[in-house]
Amino acid sequence: MRTAVITFPGSNCDRDLAVAFKTIFGTEPLRVWYQETILPPVDLIGLPGGFSYGDYLRAGAISARAPIMAAVREQARKGVRVIGICNGFQILTEAGLLPGALIRNASLTFVCRVVKLTIATSRSPFTQGLRAGQSISLPVAHHDGNYVIDEAGLARLQDDDRIALRYEENPNGSMADIAGILNEERNVLGLMPHPERMIEPLHGGMDGRALLQSLAAVTV
Repeated sequence: MRTAVITFPGSNCDRDLAVAFKTIFGTEPLRVWYQETILPPVDLIGLPGGFSYGDYLRAGAISARAPIMAAVREQARKGVRVIGICNGFQILTEAGLLPGALIRNASLTFVCRVVKLTIATSRSPFTQGLRAGQSISLPVAHHDGNYVIDEAGLARLQDDDRIALRYEENPNGSMADIAGILNEERNVLGLMPHPERMIEPLHGGMDGRALLQSLAAVTV
């Protein structure tokens, strides 16, 4: 599988994601700097976690307007799979590739711990290897992970089965316990938890590997 990891100023999980992609898919991912305007054909694009531009305006707002994002939008439009993790999720919402927004945690504090999640749908290339209703554990580390959307938007997510993951014990106040969502075409996933930090036994679990491995045999 051909993969790419985009790096923005302030990304701090880009290497983690690149290592995870290489470990799981067996090929070295393309590393792409945010100032690039051309993205070679790939099967999977990863937007990593971190604090792009220091979250000085809004989390992900400046990176969403980076030169490379036009190419990411184009590839997503063509059906290429895109995963945005933590800050990457924030960038996807700010770029209009996913609905809603990520705002300050309800506790107004940084949350950093392993959380329990429920797979809300298996009807996506990202979750097809897991069972709807299955419980997994992944780390979170964010200050702006509180997912919000208007009532009509939430109804559409629920009616279209586009909520990918839910928190079992909500750590940030996210509406409807949402931890990850899909776009209408189901080829773009944004999630706050970090699957790339749970792919080896030494990480304390392998649930992140199970999630990412779903992409290795895409049938959805």
